[in-house]
Amino acid sequence: MYKKGLKTTIVLLLLFCLSVNFLASQPTLEIPSAQNLVILGTTDLHGNVWGFSYENDKDTTNTGMARIATYVEKVRREENNVVLVDNGDTIQGNIMTDDLYNKREGEHPVMRAMNILAYDSMTLGNHEFNFGQNLISRLQMLANFPILAANMARIDGTMGAEPYTIIERSGIKIGIIGVTNPNAPRWDGEKTDPFVYAPVGPAVRKVVDIIKDKVDVIIVTSHVGIYPEYDEEGGSDGAKSILELCPEVDVLIVGHDHNAIKEIRGTTVIGGARNLGREVIRIDLALNENKEIIDRKVELVDMANYEPSDLIRKNAFIAEAHKATRDFISGGAPSADGKSSGGIFGQASVDFQPKNEILGIPEGKLRDTAVMDLINEVQLLNSGADVSAAALFADTSNIPKGDINYGTIFGIYKYDNTLYRVEVTGSELKAYMEWSAACYNQYKSGDMSISFNPEKPGYLYDMFAGVDYEIDLSKPVGQRIRNVMFKGKPLANDQRLTLAVNNYRYSSALKAQKLVAGTKEWESPNSIRDMLVEYIKAQKTIVPKVDNNWKIVGVNLASPYRDAVVKLVNEGKLEVPYAKALNVDELKKQGIIK
Repeated sequence: MYKKGLKTTIVLLLLFCLSVNFLASQPTLEIPSAQNLVILGTTDLHGNVWGFSYENDKDTTNTGMARIATYVEKVRREENNVVLVDNGDTIQGNIMTDDLYNKREGEHPVMRAMNILAYDSMTLGNHEFNFGQNLISRLQMLANFPILAANMARIDGTMGAEPYTIIERSGIKIGIIGVTNPNAPRWDGEKTDPFVYAPVGPAVRKVVDIIKDKVDVIIVTSHVGIYPEYDEEGGSDGAKSILELCPEVDVLIVGHDHNAIKEIRGTTVIGGARNLGREVIRIDLALNENKEIIDRKVELVDMANYEPSDLIRKNAFIAEAHKATRDFISGGAPSADGKSSGGIFGQASVDFQPKNEILGIPEGKLRDTAVMDLINEVQLLNSGADVSAAALFADTSNIPKGDINYGTIFGIYKYDNTLYRVEVTGSELKAYMEWSAACYNQYKSGDMSISFNPEKPGYLYDMFAGVDYEIDLSKPVGQRIRNVMFKGKPLANDQRLTLAVNNYRYSSALKAQKLVAGTKEWESPNSIRDMLVEYIKAQKTIVPKVDNNWKIVGVNLASPYRDAVVKLVNEGKLEVPYAKALNVDELKKQGIIK
């Protein structure tokens, strides 16, 4: 490993040298009258080219690059000056990308679609690093546009991606700066070792200083949210620092957290969209004859209003990739490593996940369920560990009664993670469990439901097998884990045991949060998804098993009003209480309970 100081020095030196080697001067054209410049931005597409849910084998109604193509074509017919940029997490996220095309050489359906749409730039997101340096290099070769990351360099002293690009529309010179998420090493560990990352704000500041006198409009595509995710004090991973350090920025596209944002701060227009291509960020800038911005507006355009374009769906290569993915799921075609998904390879005797009592509140995070017990059982069997941890990545995850194919498994385990085994102490395991339990809000008197901390996404909530435990939600964060038992006895703080955990959680929580001192002693040769497939193939028919090894305590949700209030939520008459519990006292104040 290299020391942090050396990494930072390399990045800063490389950024400083940009002004010497990168920018070529361009002639200036006069604009005869005021013009409109339209910036269209996409973010967090997660491989959704077709507008299709492969795990469910059906078209979506409001997502995908095919719908985006229809909208982009429309805007280009209506407007003379259109810029199209992407903000990352573009190449990962479904069976087509993760199981087939990210693992093979040659053409890629996502890059083909982006080339068809003539993107002006793409910024690397953190999920672009999931498959290592080779995929990054492949994307750079396939793209007909620059791939950006001004805050990333290779450890060998070269830039990892282009820091910016300058394009022109009717004489308007537009600088596009891209910054990736500096937390990528936290999540992808060894896969990011060839690269070093700098804070987003200072990186953008350096490039702005290089180009600000050469362009009329500055766009920043930043694969971070507005506010810092981990570095709350330094702000290195939040776009807020870009706003503070770079008032010259005219347009700021944010992403990563899948939040819809449209606002103007000072003279900077900010846009962020939800994932999978549900929305396109549209920013209109009016420029006068001196190329000065005299008006600005931002909107999020809902793709539910647009039909998929034949430009994408009738492209021969994309259509074949879509068919190959469906064939892979049905067992009719191999994946990139030559393996078949097996088609229908098992049966579920009944639904594995209980129905939600309250609309939008997943029962799978309120109690132990068969889906989580299955995942943890498979992890324990394959790793030989004492304890296993896993998350319910999607609130809707289920193994429904009937046929099981690869899409079913993707539905309960959507990431291409491998499995690690690491030695931990009793106190380290408890610290990890406390970290996980922070995903809940603290119970307060009058609450009729359990709610979740909106700052801690559900995919960060791990459930544990191999130990029995209680989560006391009457306590604050850090004091919730109680009565941890291992093999029928209280788990001692100095007791040593082994833990099965996926590679992502190992990097992003156990090591990044300094929860565990030990290092991995074993890594699986295959993915956790593959382990689940092989287990079910061997079982042929799987039956739900729940050992109820954990439970929530410290709450009293009983109330004479509860049934009526839950009914209002389920009928859509009250907001889903995901981030804030249904509380008797507060509902009385609002006049909902008399």
